[in-house]
Amino acid sequence: MKITRVQTIVLNLPMLIDGATPMLGGGPRTSVDMLLVRIDTDGGITGWGEAFGHRIFPATRAAIDTLLGPMCVGRDPSHIAAINDELQRLLHGIGRNGPAIYALSGIDIALWDIAGKVAGVPLYRLLGGSPRADLPAYASLLRYGTADAVARSAEQALARGYRHLKVHEITVPEVKAARDVAGAAIPLMVDTNCPWTVAQAVEMARRLAPLDPYWLEEPVWPPENLAGLAEVRARGGIATAAGENYGTAWEFRRAFEAGAITYAQPSVTKIGGVTEMRRVMILAETFGVQVVPHSAYFGPGLLASIHCIAAMLTESPVERFYCDFADNPLGDAIHPTRGRIAVPQGPGLGVDPDPRLLEKLRTG
Repeated sequence: MKITRVQTIVLNLPMLIDGATPMLGGGPRTSVDMLLVRIDTDGGITGWGEAFGHRIFPATRAAIDTLLGPMCVGRDPSHIAAINDELQRLLHGIGRNGPAIYALSGIDIALWDIAGKVAGVPLYRLLGGSPRADLPAYASLLRYGTADAVARSAEQALARGYRHLKVHEITVPEVKAARDVAGAAIPLMVDTNCPWTVAQAVEMARRLAPLDPYWLEEPVWPPENLAGLAEVRARGGIATAAGENYGTAWEFRRAFEAGAITYAQPSVTKIGGVTEMRRVMILAETFGVQVVPHSAYFGPGLLASIHCIAAMLTESPVERFYCDFADNPLGDAIHPTRGRIAVPQGPGLGVDPDPRLLEKLRTG
C-alpha cells in the first residue's frame, strides 16, 4: 500500500456563547480554527490527522502542502517511525518546534489512524493498551477575566458532571471564584500561559496556595526557562505543569533533568504526533513524572490524545476545552458525559469526520 495524497482542510467552528465572550490566544474569540490532514492510500484506506491550528494554521498548512506532504506521497504508510524520523532529520535545519513540527504531527496522527484501520483495532489497542471504555475528563475553562464569569462557567461545568476543573486566570479573585464554587473536594488546576518572572511566579504561587491548586501551569516567561520553573516548583509550594510549548521529547528530557515539572503536558498536534508523544510518555515514566497531555482541540488531535492516554498504565485525565459548538465534525465523540469521555472503539482513531459537516464548516 502506498500514500497517494496528503491533503489539508481548514475548518472554522463557531462557538455557542452563553455569557461573557471568552479569551483564547490573547483576545476575545467566538470561533475556533481546525487544521485537518487527510492521507489517502491506493488501498482505499484514508487516515485523518490534526495539526496545531490556532492562529498559526496558514504557516502549518503551507509546511504540509509544499514540503512534508509531497515527501510522503509514494511511501508505505505503515513505515510510521521511519517517516517520522526521516522528516525530522530533513527538517532539523528549520527548527525543532513550530509549524514544521506541527505539520509533522498532523501527518503522524493520520498514519497511525491508517495503521489502526489496517489492523482492525482501535489505536489504543495498537499501542498496547488494555480495554477501557472511558477516561476522566476535566473542564478546561477558557479565560474570562472576571470572578463572576469564572463562577458561572464553573457552576455550569460542575452541573454537567465534571469533577476536575482548570481555570486560565492570572489573578487571585478569579481563581478564588472557581474554588468557592467547586468546594474543597474538586481538584482545581490553574493555567497562566507564561505571564510572570520567576520572582513574580513564586509570589503568586504563595498567594494562590490557600486555594489549594492541584497544579500551577506555565507560570514563568519564557517557557524555555526551565531553571526558573524549577525554582517556582521548589519555592512556591505548588506542583508545576508544563509542556504544551515543547517541541520534542528532548525538551521534556531537559525539563525532567532540571526538576522543573510535576506534570508533563505534551501536545500531540504540536510535538510530532503519536510517535513523539509515546517517546515522552516512556521518558516521563523513567523520571517518575505523570503525563497529562495538553489537548486544546476538538478533532483527530483530541481523539489521538484519548487513545494515547488509554494506552497508559496509570489513568490520567483528558483535557476538554470548555466550549460548545453548533456543529462539529466528530459529533458526540468529543463530548464528555458525567465527567468522563468515551474511548472510541472503532479501528484507528475510531471516528472519521462527518463529510457533510466538513463541507459546511470548511473555509479552505
